[in-house]
Amino acid sequence: MHFCHSSDLWSEFPELAAGVLHVKGIHRDVSVANHVAQFEAIAQARLADSAEGELPEIQAWRRAFSRMGLKPTQYRSASEALLRRFRKEGTLPRIHPLIDLCNAASLAFAVPIAVFDLARVAGHLEVRHAAGDEIYTTFAGEIEHPEPQEVIFADAEGRAHARRWTNRQSGHSAVRDETASVLIVAEALHAGAAANVGRLVDRLDSAIRAIWSIEPQSAILGRTAPRFDC
Repeated sequence: MHFCHSSDLWSEFPELAAGVLHVKGIHRDVSVANHVAQFEAIAQARLADSAEGELPEIQAWRRAFSRMGLKPTQYRSASEALLRRFRKEGTLPRIHPLIDLCNAASLAFAVPIAVFDLARVAGHLEVRHAAGDEIYTTFAGEIEHPEPQEVIFADAEGRAHARRWTNRQSGHSAVRDETASVLIVAEALHAGAAANVGRLVDRLDSAIRAIWSIEPQSAILGRTAPRFDC
């Protein structure tokens, strides 16, 4: 299995930095409360000084969405959506220990993080422009087809595992109770993105090792090193 971004994406967004972790051996029987609290405290401190829309990480994704022809206040990156909810409610719903950990890290770094159950991904996963005939399954189980040229996460069977790049993941490969092997993807476009994503991956790597006593495989991708094999 491998993960990559298409060459077209790198040409259009040369500022992109992506961090990936392949994690095997996860389960629900752990507590992530301390790690989540640490990440949430960082987010609270940042939000005390600036609204989420003023953060450079969020502004960069808003510009990217505009370049893709999307209204950035109608279609928000996953990190912006999480920060908005966290600012209004003071917490996020608890879903699964790994998702809770990644959501909290996304809050702290203001960077969208996607988590895919690899048992539900066929062959490989590529971030690319859609042809328009790919299959996307919502969390409610409804079937959609991406718009042609929309940026999606697509596997070898033409299934879209995320729509509008970092806007909305699919319910098909969402983490479940039985999930054991996942691919975690963090992407950023702001100035200094590579360094920030590197720190995010390091923090997640350390937390996952401590919580599950397993050793993730990780990498930072860029235009000169665009592919991750796992």
